[in-house]
This record gives sequence, structure tokens and C-alpha cells, in this order.
Amino acid sequence: MTIDATRRDAWAWRLVATALSFTLFGLGGLVMGSIVLPIVMLKPGDPATRRRRARRTVNRGFWLHSQLMLRTGVLTYRFDGLDRLGRPGQMIVANHPSLVDVVFLLGHVPDANCIVKQGLWENPFTRTAVGTAQYISNDGSADMLDRAADVLLGGQTLIVFPEGTRTTPGTDPVFHRGASAIAIRGARIVTPVFIDVAPPTLTKSAPWYRIPPRRFHVQLRVGDDIDVDTFRRDKPAPIASRRLNEHLHALYAAERHA
Repeated sequence: MTIDATRRDAWAWRLVATALSFTLFGLGGLVMGSIVLPIVMLKPGDPATRRRRARRTVNRGFWLHSQLMLRTGVLTYRFDGLDRLGRPGQMIVANHPSLVDVVFLLGHVPDANCIVKQGLWENPFTRTAVGTAQYISNDGSADMLDRAADVLLGGQTLIVFPEGTRTTPGTDPVFHRGASAIAIRGARIVTPVFIDVAPPTLTKSAPWYRIPPRRFHVQLRVGDDIDVDTFRRDKPAPIASRRLNEHLHALYAAERHA
């Protein structure tokens, strides 16, 4: 099959629309951090109110970006079980097949905290937004786990991508045990979100302009809640976190091979 024969479903337009999406994401982050959030944060309020206001502003920006990608034909998506996300003390665990996963989760769960990579604090387009929203930096420091557990104990919802990076296509997710350690220390409930992107695109090894032959579909499915106390009960924390991590591995492997 020739290269041209594989390019269908408005390939040329989707290439332009994808470039537009990336450009607007960068410019939107800059405008959000330099103009929108400073204006929004001028309103008085206690620290918790101001934090919620910042997160809802970021949430709206991500939601609008997801709609832009949908309306321009870059992708389609479906989010099953969204109404069960956003509960106090809930840790949302998700696999990470694509660059857009964070956009969809933070864009659809209005007041969620999130553990995000340290590079976002160094990026001029995103550092103001992640700092104002008080997201947690995955900076490798010894107290990061404590900070994450504390936000759960304080009643916040926390989104975690336990792989720490995007999934290698065609493989099962491999989770770092840190996410399970956070859950054992502070979560009231753990809720898995299974994300599938077909055909695979915007993976770690693929540049943005290597778009698939047809528009890709993002499927997000909320799984059954996991009772963390089942793993905590009568077990030292290291053993409990290891068993929870093994349970998560089994869940996501079964989902991929279903």
C-alpha cells in the first residue's frame, strides 16, 4: 500500500487542525497564566476558595481545548462513568497512552488536584497555571508522597498517572509503586480510569505531525471503585502498597487484553 493510499479521512485537514491545536494549546497556556488567571484571582476569598477558582479556570480551558479538537475533526471521544469522578478523598488512577490524557481528565473533573511532571513548572506556557492551581510536582523529592497523601486526607480529589510517562504502545502499563503508597497513606477510595486511544497517536516516541490515517478516538471508561481498606487491613504500609500496585497491574493488563 502506498503512503498516499493510507491518508484518508480528511488527512490534510487533520494535519492542519492538529498543528492549530498544538499552537493554540501553547498560546492558551501563556494567555491563561499571564492574563486570565491573574484577573480571576483578583476576586477576594480564602485560600481554598481561590484554589478552587484557579482549578475551575484551568478545567474550563482544558475542556474548551478538548472541544476544539473534537469540532475540528482531530479526534472523537467518549467518557463513560464521568459522574463517579470528583468525590472527596478520591484518588483517580489512569493509564497514559497519549499526550491528550491529561487534557481530558483535568478538563472533565472540575476541582481535581493532579500530580504533574516537574517540567511544567519550568515551561513558560504552563508554570503559572500549574502553580496557581496548586498541582503537585513530581519532582522526585522525599516529601512528594506526603504532600499527595495530605491533599487526599484534606478531602481533595487527586489524579495520578502512575506510569510517570506515556505508555509504550502495545505493552501493558507499568506503574511505579509511589501511586499505591499515596493511596495507602491518604485515599478514601481509588477509582481506575481506563484510557484507550485508537489508532495510537501522540505517544511518547511519535512527533505531533505523525498523525494517523484516520481521526483517532479517545475512550475513557471509569472502572469499579477499589476499597483501599482491603489492602491496608492488618498489613504494614510497604506490603499494602505493593499488593495494591499488583492489583492495579492486573486490572489494567486484563483491560488491555479483553
